[in-house]
Amino acid sequence: DSRIRLVTATTGIYLNPASKRYGPVFEEQPVDTIYPEESPEAKITMNCRARANPPATYKWKLDHMEIDLNAEGSHYSLAGGNLVISNPDKTVHVGKYSCLATNTYGTVISREASVQFGYLDLFSSEERSSVYVKEGQGAVLLCAPPPHYPAELSFRWILNEFPTFIIPDKRRFVSQITGNLYISKVDSSDRGNYSCIASSPSISKSVFSNYIPLEPQTERPIRKYPADLRVKFPDTTALVGQNVTLECFALGNPVPEVRWKKIDGHLPSNHEVRMTGTQLHLYNVQFEDGGTYKCEAVNSKGKDYHTARVSVEAFPEWVEHISSTEKDLRSDYTMSCKASGKPKPHIRCHHHFNYGHLNEMRFSSLTFDDSGMYQCIAENRHGVIYANAELRVFACAPTFERNPVKRVLAAKNGRVVIECRPKAAPKPAFSWSKDTELLSNSTRVFIWEDGSLEILNVTRADEGRYTCFAENDRGKANSTGDLLVMDSTKITLAPSNTDVKVGENTSMQCAASHDQSLDITFIWSLDGRVIDLHKDSQHYERTTNGSSNGELLIKNVQLKHAGQYTCTAQTPVDNITASAHLVVRGPPGAPGGVRIIEKTDKSVKLQWSRGADNHSPISKYTIQYKDQFSNDVWKNATTFPVNVEGNAEMTTVVDLIPWTDYEFRVIATNTLGTGDPSNPSPIIKTLEAVPVVAPSDVGGGGGASRELTITWTPVKPKYYYGPNFGYIVAFKPQDEQEWKRVAVADPQARRYVHKASDIPPLTEFQVKVKAFNVQGEGPYSLTAIIYSAQDAPAEAPAVVEARALSAKAATVSWMPLSYSNLDGYQVKYWESGQSEGQAETIGVSSRENHTKLENLRPYTEYIIEVRGYNSAGYGPPSHHFRVLTKKPPPDRAPKIIAKKVKGQSINIAWEQVEPMANESSIEGYRVLYRPEGQTTGTLYNTYKRNIDLPLPPNGNYVVEVRAHTEGGDGATTTVPRFLSWLLCLILSTWCLIVLKCSLKPLKEQI
Repeated sequence: DSRIRLVTATTGIYLNPASKRYGPVFEEQPVDTIYPEESPEAKITMNCRARANPPATYKWKLDHMEIDLNAEGSHYSLAGGNLVISNPDKTVHVGKYSCLATNTYGTVISREASVQFGYLDLFSSEERSSVYVKEGQGAVLLCAPPPHYPAELSFRWILNEFPTFIIPDKRRFVSQITGNLYISKVDSSDRGNYSCIASSPSISKSVFSNYIPLEPQTERPIRKYPADLRVKFPDTTALVGQNVTLECFALGNPVPEVRWKKIDGHLPSNHEVRMTGTQLHLYNVQFEDGGTYKCEAVNSKGKDYHTARVSVEAFPEWVEHISSTEKDLRSDYTMSCKASGKPKPHIRCHHHFNYGHLNEMRFSSLTFDDSGMYQCIAENRHGVIYANAELRVFACAPTFERNPVKRVLAAKNGRVVIECRPKAAPKPAFSWSKDTELLSNSTRVFIWEDGSLEILNVTRADEGRYTCFAENDRGKANSTGDLLVMDSTKITLAPSNTDVKVGENTSMQCAASHDQSLDITFIWSLDGRVIDLHKDSQHYERTTNGSSNGELLIKNVQLKHAGQYTCTAQTPVDNITASAHLVVRGPPGAPGGVRIIEKTDKSVKLQWSRGADNHSPISKYTIQYKDQFSNDVWKNATTFPVNVEGNAEMTTVVDLIPWTDYEFRVIATNTLGTGDPSNPSPIIKTLEAVPVVAPSDVGGGGGASRELTITWTPVKPKYYYGPNFGYIVAFKPQDEQEWKRVAVADPQARRYVHKASDIPPLTEFQVKVKAFNVQGEGPYSLTAIIYSAQDAPAEAPAVVEARALSAKAATVSWMPLSYSNLDGYQVKYWESGQSEGQAETIGVSSRENHTKLENLRPYTEYIIEVRGYNSAGYGPPSHHFRVLTKKPPPDRAPKIIAKKVKGQSINIAWEQVEPMANESSIEGYRVLYRPEGQTTGTLYNTYKRNIDLPLPPNGNYVVEVRAHTEGGDGATTTVPRFLSWLLCLILSTWCLIVLKCSLKPLKEQI
């Protein structure tokens, strides 16, 4: 019976070449769908297609209830197996859909797929309040995204206008969870209007928030603030294979640096720190990536940290599942489904919609009623998976049509099995005959339960024709095949044990005798692993010295080539093996188990286990270290004793730096070379010690009044030697004996300012600085001589006067101060009615006692004050002086009404300019007479409305006319260029000659 051929696959594919009839197998199943509420396409299509013969019919369920496709007013219709929802309605069509495919062999149910409606509303139209922040402080601008579905949004911010996007950096961060914009340290460049853009990738829509004004407030000096974490990643659950992003961002001045750690181990190899340290991205998450993660924000003023757990779970996945099959009538069969996942999946199976909650179905003595479609479902909170299969129970008389007894070759003195595999159901009874002799079980001949015939210690007498007989309650059949007996294969030259050094060449011999009617093949293996001569051709090669010779050449031998080599001589009938060992001598293997058993502030005692010496005694060990300051570079360590002998498994590493993280590795050497390094030891920190390095470049001086400023270059972190590192600053006047000491706790501090009302100005001080930590104080630096700050000016400038020069300029003057250490003057001015905070300032040298104020507003009253300053600060301000700028000149230019040439001069006339009430009166006119292309020339002042100007001797000239008032000059009229009198004379003469020449022919004609 050749009705059925079985093919097993994940989806349970079952093919029947004869009838081509089989149950439904899904080729396309519905998927989760998000339908945009604003979609112009008013339909949803849920796909479903199954391969089946006879063809499948389809039904659909919504939330486990069958959909009535013929109901009045139904929005549902079928297109093949696809479900089409016309004019989708959010109140009716949201839910979980599944497709049922049915034919005469049974029914299968698709995976469930949800339909949801996607939307992204507009931001609230309410005006956003301004955010006022002092420079140096942090700021948080809230996005407050509008209602939306699905939950996933991406966020960007624009500044002032689209498309000026905020580029996240160490100072600015946009959370992709809340959408908020975080600025760790605000400065004046951040002033502006900010808008949050929320985008939904699922429905391809973006919306903008109203602008949020950010107003940085000036503060001098700008204060510093410790790191303050404002974005903290929550406890997170990820699925195996997903990517996960953890966010941390801190406010602070200086801008904090964010560092990431995994509390219970190293950061996974699949991690990436992005967005200048503010995001930790984990790719393709696995179970071992779960644990507690920590982000730490650090700046020179302090640090902040946050921890949370990342839990890794998994979608259900089949470990074992049912597949389509064909089984004999009355046989036993078990269908089994096993699934992995976290949480552990719940498994249920069904047949004709009879569900069971076991992960397997057992059948004893199958009947035809057991045929049909079966389905297993595994589900946890992350999802559902399905496995479908068709079981066919059949019965037939034995037949050898597809699998007759074959001709078999056997080796003399060997063992042979002749198979008997008819197709039959129920299972038949078997018997055998040789030629005409019926066979039965003996010490050499056995009939197996599956019908196969086994013969031991084969001889030439066993050659002949063998027939297998099979019979059940449906009928019987037989099949005959021949047995031929061949000479057995024997090893004639076996490989021998060999000893070589790394890099040398060697060979392994192997030869065999065999039946000459058969082909022979030689196969080599190393420690049970077959050698691929093509893949490993760099080191292995077979000789071609006759078909019965299998010699193996080994080139450029390496340590990995050591082991037991086995030669297998193989024919189609039998095989035989012979083995030998190859010993490879080379550099030592890596030591193991490197660990620290004792430590001090400057040394550690290191212990390790010997690695393989690779058949050459170890002569010495080299110890290497890597510390937190070495940028991942391994360096040779100093040991005691200096030379570490080859029989040692312990040594002391000296000359280390106190309170420093170290890891160590060990490298072995013998006469054949240096081996690979060991794995690094666990990281340890040496013990603390008193600092020995003093700050350098101690100096200072200057500053504000009654201050002593002391500066230095900080000690590098590697020389802190312990926690709670800081500085002791000592100082005293030159003529005193007792030193005053002050502690500065910031290890990165570069200066200390001592303020006291009794510090005399410009007084000589001796200063020195030393480091300290929890263990004590180190040595002082060299003593330096500095001077205290001078006093700020004590007097205000007197007799301040100001005078308006025009509508946009004024001059200010004052009586100079007699203070000897004056660096200059500050002139401050602002419009009357404005706050002093909006004032402009001008710096003036101490050698001057006046200045000019420019770019003022016309006809506006200004308040002016003057004060002296030096390095100690500003003195008191003068009395306020008020000045009113002039009215502006007319903004209309004079209109040119005439241009006349008189001999060697030209007369230009213009209309009177009439000023308006808010403009200055006309005091006259200014005429600039300049060569074309230049900005300077001759300036004429006149009270008339015309002027005579001499024609220039050569070149082109331009005339500019403007009204003049006490508020300045008005708008300019430019007279088009005109020629010099010489050029005019030449042109006039040429015109006269041309005229005469033209008249002469005319007279001759007359």
